[in-house]
Amino acid sequence: MSISLTHLALHVQDLNACVAFYCDYAGLKVVHRRSNTGGGEVVWLAEEGREQDFILVLLPGGPGRHQQDCDYSHLGFAVQSRAAVDVIAARAKQDGILAWSTRQEPFPVGYYCGLRDPDGNFVEFSYGQPLGAGADKI
Repeated sequence: MSISLTHLALHVQDLNACVAFYCDYAGLKVVHRRSNTGGGEVVWLAEEGREQDFILVLLPGGPGRHQQDCDYSHLGFAVQSRAAVDVIAARAKQDGILAWSTRQEPFPVGYYCGLRDPDGNFVEFSYGQPLGAGADKI
């Protein structure tokens, strides 16, 4: 039997703000929208070309997340370089959503920063982990 992780679904308070964040910061694209039987829309987001591999599903009506600083639950995105992490961190700082400044950690963590999405979830952008860009440099 083969099992594949296909999606992660999050209930969010402000659907439009979260869709904009993940499209803008993470480069995801809206690949599906539909009316939710409970009201509002359900939005599926994916990386370009990976629409059949993994989907981030955003659902309306969430309570918002008040994640404590010591709670490292997060969504993780790999970027193409350390410089890309730096650019994201600088932009997030300017936007007031930088949660973790850039830092280098030993293998397998790599170089990363963390942001808070509009719902309060931590979102990591990294380079040099054994997944994604920079994995071959380790």
